[in-house]
Amino acid sequence: MTVGLVVVSHSARIAEGVVELAVQMAPSVTIAPAGGTDDGGIGTSFDRIQAALVEAESGDGVVVLCDLGSAVLTAETALELAEAPERIRIADAPIVEGAVAAAVAAESGDGLEAVVAAAEGRQAEAVPAQAGDEPAGEAQRLELVLENEHGLHARPAAELVRTASGFDAAVTVEGVDAKSMLRVLALGLDRGSRVVFEATGPDAREALAAIEALARNRFGE
Repeated sequence: MTVGLVVVSHSARIAEGVVELAVQMAPSVTIAPAGGTDDGGIGTSFDRIQAALVEAESGDGVVVLCDLGSAVLTAETALELAEAPERIRIADAPIVEGAVAAAVAAESGDGLEAVVAAAEGRQAEAVPAQAGDEPAGEAQRLELVLENEHGLHARPAAELVRTASGFDAAVTVEGVDAKSMLRVLALGLDRGSRVVFEATGPDAREALAAIEALARNRFGE
């Protein structure tokens, strides 16, 4: 099971288009559109949002992305009347970028709060270190040149984020969190860019080795 997503828009076409895009990055995540009014007009529908929340809930929670203020208000009403409102979060995030980032985080197996953080372009609150935890150690470094045709655009960036998220390590690319879809995309790294990755933590070496292999495979393109 994964955290599910609901995309709320005043336009059914916008909601469906955002879902279509996000699903390309996260095929195993349930992403439900809730766009337009009940009669197909421009606006929002409590019933559509409520149905989408039920569709997207697998037991791990649901993150909701909204386009405009009144969509948030309708979503908040639906949340208040939901069966388990404590498992629903409305992200304060742009609907397209936030949905893609959240979808990638959910596909990586992140929990509810981490998926919300990914949508909002921030890091989830760190778990306090416990006595006996291994120290982070010296940072491992990897430098490579991007060879895939369009650099780190959406799909390769999603592959990078999923790969980095699979290891017990803090990984950065050009100084930003490599587990954050929005931050990776904001770098605008094109083909031919020389890129530096750094990692610390128990799996630092393994994480960089996996990223190096991914880059050699041109990020699956």
